[in-house]
Amino acid sequence: MIFVVNTKSKLFHGILIYRKNYRENDMLVKFFTAEAGKKMFFVRGANRPKFKMISDILPFSYGTYEGELRGNGLSYIDSGGSVKHFDQISEDIYLNGYATYLMGLIDAALPDNVPNKIWFDKLFYALNLINNGFDAEIITNIFEIQLLPLFGVAPDFKNCTVCHEEHQIYDYSEKFGGLIGEQEFAHDSHRMHLDQRTIYYLRLFSAVDITKINNIKVNRVTKQKLRQVIDKIYDNSVGLNLKSKKFLDQMNSWKIKLN
Repeated sequence: MIFVVNTKSKLFHGILIYRKNYRENDMLVKFFTAEAGKKMFFVRGANRPKFKMISDILPFSYGTYEGELRGNGLSYIDSGGSVKHFDQISEDIYLNGYATYLMGLIDAALPDNVPNKIWFDKLFYALNLINNGFDAEIITNIFEIQLLPLFGVAPDFKNCTVCHEEHQIYDYSEKFGGLIGEQEFAHDSHRMHLDQRTIYYLRLFSAVDITKINNIKVNRVTKQKLRQVIDKIYDNSVGLNLKSKKFLDQMNSWKIKLN
């Protein structure tokens, strides 16, 4: 018997962010890899009975895989090594919704085939925090705000966008693309009229290191205001329209009705 060894095969670390059926028996699986960025993999026979790697390519899988990472076109997976799953996310529809949205944001913000270890680590820590019970809404807000520069939108959340100095009172201005101090309020009649607690969390979320988060508590009213301002920025400045975001909004509306 002759065994064929794929000499181009190598180990890589990946987070499964997307998968879909391809033809009758196969599957396309997209991984965010630490080594090569986002890549689409062709998995032959993934839908056949007794497929040996089925548990390695379940939604919300992550770990070490072996395969061929091609520069262009589809890559190939040979086997799964140390593969784990975000079990709590898989079992909870609300956590599932937030995690799916985060991975959709990453997929939209980053180009394929370009390594980005910083955001690979951020995504892993974010999913791990959500899986371990950290507030998914807060993690999502942090992700949304810190991803803005990758969409070509870079609001100044540190100082006044107009005078570049620090002030006690701020508001958010779409006109000027960031925070403005109170002395500039008269220059934008359409500023968002945000309270200072909401401003505080916008500033915090723009700067916090998600890999070092310990504990952040935000009350329900402030969460709603944060959701409104971030949605407004994404709608008017980014123009992103993800199905996962629509589903998340639907879920939250169900949650409000149930409460």
